[in-house]
Amino acid sequence: MKLIFVTHNKNKLDEVAKITPEHIEVFSLSQIGFNEDIPETELTLEGNAKLKVDAILKNKNANCFSDDSGLFVEALNGEPGVFSARYSGKRDTNINNELLLRNMQRVQSRSAYYMSVFCLYFNGTYHFFEGRLYGEIASHPKGNNGFGYDPIFIPKGYTATLGELSEKIKLELSHRTRALNKMIDFLALNS
Repeated sequence: MKLIFVTHNKNKLDEVAKITPEHIEVFSLSQIGFNEDIPETELTLEGNAKLKVDAILKNKNANCFSDDSGLFVEALNGEPGVFSARYSGKRDTNINNELLLRNMQRVQSRSAYYMSVFCLYFNGTYHFFEGRLYGEIASHPKGNNGFGYDPIFIPKGYTATLGELSEKIKLELSHRTRALNKMIDFLALNS
């Protein structure tokens, strides 16, 4: 089975490649010659994931999937949420992490969750799959593993941030892995 993964994000491509079974051949945007940036203009993860799939469908009728992910902090009314990648107004991980920690300086409850939504366009129909990882926001960054908010996110049941955990453990816990596994299960039943 061949699927196009609608992303330019190398970290996401690498993560998906580690999880996807061998019988599913995943092509990146660069492999199909699509180099345009797809602005994320929707107000939900589902909306942004579908928007990216639709950008491909305008040019190519193919089975494809995309995801949009965000970090949701309960005490900040869900911020940074759908705007996680550009929380500070820039796509800069360090600046986004610093802003989030600054906004949480006087916050007691540090509960948060990562959420990933995959949109799969398969045989003419859209399907959505969600995965979550619950935890809390650390008081300062720790660890260099991963990307995004990983150095400041402590998964439930752990004392270390995702940035400190091994790649193997991170992959097992990942919100993206959870959503992707649901999509893989769906494909196994429907192909």
